[in-house]
Amino acid sequence: MCDLSIVIPVFNEEKNLSPLHDELRGVLTEVGLSYEIIFVDDGSSDGSYALLQTLHAQDDRVKVIRFRRNFGQSAAFAAGFDYAHGAKIITLDADGQNNPADIPQLLAKMQEGDYDFVTGWRMNRKESPIRRFLSGAANYLISRSTHIVVHDRGCSLKLFKREVVKNIRLYGQLHRFLPELASMIGVNVAEVPIQDRARRFGHSKYGSITRTPRVLLDLFTVFFLLTFFSSPMRLFGSVGMATGLIGIVLGGGLALAKIYQGIIGGWPAFHAYQIGNRPLLLLAVLLILVATQFMMMGLLGEMMLRVYHESSGRPIYFIRDVLD
Repeated sequence: MCDLSIVIPVFNEEKNLSPLHDELRGVLTEVGLSYEIIFVDDGSSDGSYALLQTLHAQDDRVKVIRFRRNFGQSAAFAAGFDYAHGAKIITLDADGQNNPADIPQLLAKMQEGDYDFVTGWRMNRKESPIRRFLSGAANYLISRSTHIVVHDRGCSLKLFKREVVKNIRLYGQLHRFLPELASMIGVNVAEVPIQDRARRFGHSKYGSITRTPRVLLDLFTVFFLLTFFSSPMRLFGSVGMATGLIGIVLGGGLALAKIYQGIIGGWPAFHAYQIGNRPLLLLAVLLILVATQFMMMGLLGEMMLRVYHESSGRPIYFIRDVLD
């Protein structure tokens, strides 16, 4: 066990690794805490792994995890979290845009208040106006959807307490939603303004604009996890009740109209008033069937949730402190 674990995903960043390692050593030595640096080689095809081997041979605090192929940034963070032994865990990018000199600010902020998770907020970002606009719009949309206000989810410079990341499971590209995933176990999140430096070598590997549709789809996943994961019936049952009610109202309205015609015109009028070929009747039947399906999906979701908790042994609560 050490004080700090630094987790760094690496994908074709050969020229940036040595300067980053030197900066980290200087900052962490000044901080005066024991540490380990975990580089996760995410299937690099350049000389990144060979250089990481050299850094490991020169510095016994450097650990290297090498993937068989490129699995993505979320998988790299997850692997680093699994292998980390620090009481606190820091993540940052390997491209040098995150300044290691900002690490003491994150540590000070965590000590200042009862915070479990401190994230960086990049000021004066060194990116194109289009990317800044898309990032700002995405952060605004996510904050409104999840009610967790974080201005810069794309910043990789983050500080966690150990128990936070050990209870988070990352899939797909969900590393962008770490504040939301952490909130599921109940954490206090803080932001710290940090520097954003221009990349020295190469180009962005994880920051393509084409990721926007995937981020939006992941947002739906996170919104479901935050709102309905503990009780899927709340979502599917609500939709089922709404569609079923509309179907019943439409079908009931047609039936009452036919009965009303019989009351005022007798049997001939009742018989002549046809509803069997009315599109509204077909819509009413369809909505009732859809409502039944949604209710069944809600029940299946509830059963799967119970199987998930009982088979994995995953707790349904997370304790912050115990006074005994």
